[in-house]
Amino acid sequence: MTDVTTRILIADDQENIRSGFRLILDAQPDMQVVGEAADGASALELARLLRPDVVLADIRMPRLDGLELTRQLAGPDVEDPVKVVVVTTFDLDEYVHTALRHGACGFLLKRSGPTLLVEAVRAAMAGDTLISPSVTVRLLRHLTAQRPASGARPQETLTDREIEVARLVATGRTNAEIGAELFISAGTTKTHIANIQRKLGVRNRVGIAAWAWESGHATP
Repeated sequence: MTDVTTRILIADDQENIRSGFRLILDAQPDMQVVGEAADGASALELARLLRPDVVLADIRMPRLDGLELTRQLAGPDVEDPVKVVVVTTFDLDEYVHTALRHGACGFLLKRSGPTLLVEAVRAAMAGDTLISPSVTVRLLRHLTAQRPASGARPQETLTDREIEVARLVATGRTNAEIGAELFISAGTTKTHIANIQRKLGVRNRVGIAAWAWESGHATP
């Protein structure tokens, strides 16, 4: 292990899920699972005791659900917040909005696979918010139904390649899928996305997709 190892706490009431996540994360050279909890209350106690870098929290857990756990660990009123990534089977709009409002720095569906799980932890550590691509698209449908398209101009002009990347983000593609389609590496895709976020002044993929839809570069 290196000095920059990301310490992770897994909170899920299903033992097989916890074991699966542990296998995936412990296999990364820069990650270590330091604790597991089968319910929200135990997760809260462990998080305060162990001070992990990232907590992976299921939503439906006994004693304390993952949304309340997120609020108590990462909410706007928390003095020393912990990074929380919500990982769930249930991609209900209400859950997504509540999790993000309570301070979650990621919302991932369990069926997203191991690559996105690792990417979500790394995004949290980098100060980014990773949201499952399918959830991103649905969130955008909700947002665009609430407000007319504005086609807001970016703070800096996007390059043609950045516009291509933004268009693919708006269709729900993952970094790996975008890279494959544009014949670039996932790392290069991630760099493009970071540059797009900076130029547009948005915090995550949802903001990128919103701009792409509103500016006419992508369609719902």
